Amino acid sequence: MKLISICPSNTELAVYLGLEESLVGVDDYSDWPETIAQLPRLGPDLSIDMDLVEELEPDMVLASLTVPGMEKNIEGLKERGIPYVIVPNPTTLTEVGDCLLFVGEATGTKEKAERLHATYQSILQHYKKLAEQVEEQKTVYWEWWPKPIFTPGAANWLTEISDLAGAVNVFRDREEASVQTDWEDVRTRDPDVMCVVWVGVRQEKVNTKVIHSREKSEEMRAIRDEELHVLEEPLFCRPSPRLLAGLVKVAHILHPSVYPPYPEGKDPLTEWGYLDD
Repeated sequence: MKLISICPSNTELAVYLGLEESLVGVDDYSDWPETIAQLPRLGPDLSIDMDLVEELEPDMVLASLTVPGMEKNIEGLKERGIPYVIVPNPTTLTEVGDCLLFVGEATGTKEKAERLHATYQSILQHYKKLAEQVEEQKTVYWEWWPKPIFTPGAANWLTEISDLAGAVNVFRDREEASVQTDWEDVRTRDPDVMCVVWVGVRQEKVNTKVIHSREKSEEMRAIRDEELHVLEEPLFCRPSPRLLAGLVKVAHILHPSVYPPYPEGKDPLTEWGYLDD
């Protein structure tokens, strides 16, 4: 089967299911694992080059509607008669796991998808039990974008990740998945910890001076206590099983005495194996 993925999370789902060698092209932003670097690039995920897609003659395109504007890609696939499936747009960790099952069903890798899904759910349950050992939850503010400020609300997996990591998202009172707010609102909530994951910005490119220069930022508990953490955006902002790696990392940062450290270079879902100990 010749597969094309036109968004990073779908590429990651395909790789988890052992389909890396079936991939014949990906969008410009797909960057994991490093071994896909040589694949043909089809443009940014909001503006896929359909001529290139057609030339590659895929048996299936893994499409998405996770970002407004991706509808144009679906229209292009329909117009050219290119076979595709739309991977569901998840908002919860459970739904992210269900995407494994969806892609597995669509690509003939159902058995592997079911095995991975079972492990995925076991890890979530394990972290739920660890969270019960946390004596005092920390409050955490996630920053998705600096200007205007965007942060996840209740209907987003980062609120779940916060819970499983022994913390409370300070914007969990807002029902929507993505909340546009302002610095005064963030300051009023005065979180214990700030986690910065600017969407599409590499970790080393995040300029924390942007945050430190905001009004009265030095008075905030998180900054005063040096609890401002710049994290790897792909591990927190893409709806793929790599969110587990994000969970493992942030949980250890927040409560190192309760949660194990992240085993660098090992994927929690496929390589860690700690649940078998």
